[in-house]
Amino acid sequence: METESVQLPIGQPLTEAYIKRSDVRLDSIFGSHPEAEGDWKRRLQWLREQADSRVSPDKLARTLKEYNKRFNWSPAVAQSIEALAGGAPVIVGGQQAGLWTGPLLVIHKAVSIIRAAEEASRKHGETVVPVFWIAGEDHDWDEVNHALLLARDYGMDRIAIDRPEGARRSVSQTVLTQECMAAAIAQLSAALEDTAFKPELLERLTLYAKQSQSLSDWFAHIMGWLFGAQGLVLLDADDPDLRRLEAPMFKALIQHNDKLEDAYLRGAQAVQECGYSQQAEVVPGGANLFIYRGAQDGIDRNDAEGERTLLFKRDGRFENRRGTVSWTKDELLAIAESAPERLSNNVLTRPLMQDYVLPVLATVLGPGEIAYWALTAEAFRALHMQMPIVVPRMSFTFVEGTVAKHMMKYGLTFEDVACRFSAIREAWLLKQDEFHIESRFAEAKEKFADLYEPLLEMVSSVQAGLSDLGQRNKAKILEQIAFLESHTKEAHAIRFNAGLRQLDRIALSLWPEGKPQERTVNAAVYWNRYGRAWLQRLLEAPFDIRGGHRLIYL
Repeated sequence: METESVQLPIGQPLTEAYIKRSDVRLDSIFGSHPEAEGDWKRRLQWLREQADSRVSPDKLARTLKEYNKRFNWSPAVAQSIEALAGGAPVIVGGQQAGLWTGPLLVIHKAVSIIRAAEEASRKHGETVVPVFWIAGEDHDWDEVNHALLLARDYGMDRIAIDRPEGARRSVSQTVLTQECMAAAIAQLSAALEDTAFKPELLERLTLYAKQSQSLSDWFAHIMGWLFGAQGLVLLDADDPDLRRLEAPMFKALIQHNDKLEDAYLRGAQAVQECGYSQQAEVVPGGANLFIYRGAQDGIDRNDAEGERTLLFKRDGRFENRRGTVSWTKDELLAIAESAPERLSNNVLTRPLMQDYVLPVLATVLGPGEIAYWALTAEAFRALHMQMPIVVPRMSFTFVEGTVAKHMMKYGLTFEDVACRFSAIREAWLLKQDEFHIESRFAEAKEKFADLYEPLLEMVSSVQAGLSDLGQRNKAKILEQIAFLESHTKEAHAIRFNAGLRQLDRIALSLWPEGKPQERTVNAAVYWNRYGRAWLQRLLEAPFDIRGGHRLIYL
């Protein structure tokens, strides 16, 4: 298999410093590093010593077994859950439940989790289970409801499912109709070219849609199809059965909320003192918890029953943002005890909950996640917990055969496409200009200006008021020259349209719309063109404990 490792800017200074270990101040924030072998051994020992402070392995295994039997059952998954029941540690990472898995980075996250678990198992001589945490409790519908595809006309096609009317609930609790899912599949079928793999892809998506009530369900079925054979265990953060296991931690988050608020503020200050910006908002007075509003709570005209509502602390009570409804601490504690499914975490409390539910040896995070996890270090300590080892997610770019051939033809590297494509494209087109269009128009403009200046002097001598008219006339003539230049360049470019289309196809494939391929393109594009071969290439790629970026040639 042909692959190539490339270096790209990470885009998050804190994350880059953490990965490269170039800022010793970050050691005290994260407390460990994946390249330090001793940190893995210490974390394993910590997990053994603190086993009684987490969800019991048998309860966890029973809950995960029930969930995975619905979406992700295979001999390998059954074996992973059996290992969990015996107290095996996990490597976990998560993402929102996107349409048909969402952008490729979701696939990259799952692959990174699986490979990191395999590597940890090999190094430490015991089973380490890969777990994917589906962030179904999130309610940002517009972030997950669409898929971007490489279109046949050298652009991008966008397929989206509109959010059903009603309360703004979590993605897992947003019920989809069979009709809207079928309509999305029909749009996908029309957008994808016909290949040998297309029928199976559409059949699978249709089958799983019929077995799903939400985007999270659909996502889980597809992830199970892709990764069940690798033993990847799935969980949905908004699963009511999981929520019941989380009840004690919700009570701790409520009981010690003031202490946690102070810890998050200290964490933010520590990050800022190191010279880095915050990647998540730490709000004074923020409870960092959500509640699902019920009829018993009182509903004002701006809220719908069942709305996922962020909580704030004011005057000793927990309130919604507008302060139209509130709860005492004791009332929230009672909800955590009797109805924990009404509560959910935000981006800052989710790491704590994850560490309470699972025996987390390490967590696989993307660049932005690593940056905001730095804010949680003091919160872990405030609850006498320890941040797990943070492993950077691996990232990949698929380079298809035709694209690789055209890159060789034009002498382009991946870095050229990612960092300076527009300038290279313009320079290539300019090089094809045997007429020297730009320089000849520039020369014409300069000669015109030289000829026109004496006229301007003359007309202003005849009448001072004619000077402004002359300047406007000059500007109009220059504008018309520029107009002709533009059309001449366009006409010239048409002569080299084939070359430009080849260049644009390279950019669209590797760096679509000026963004990394993994952040835009939906995985369905590669399922359709290569079956499961593209996924196997990822699973066989060399593992990099630092994450890194690798080109995968298809």
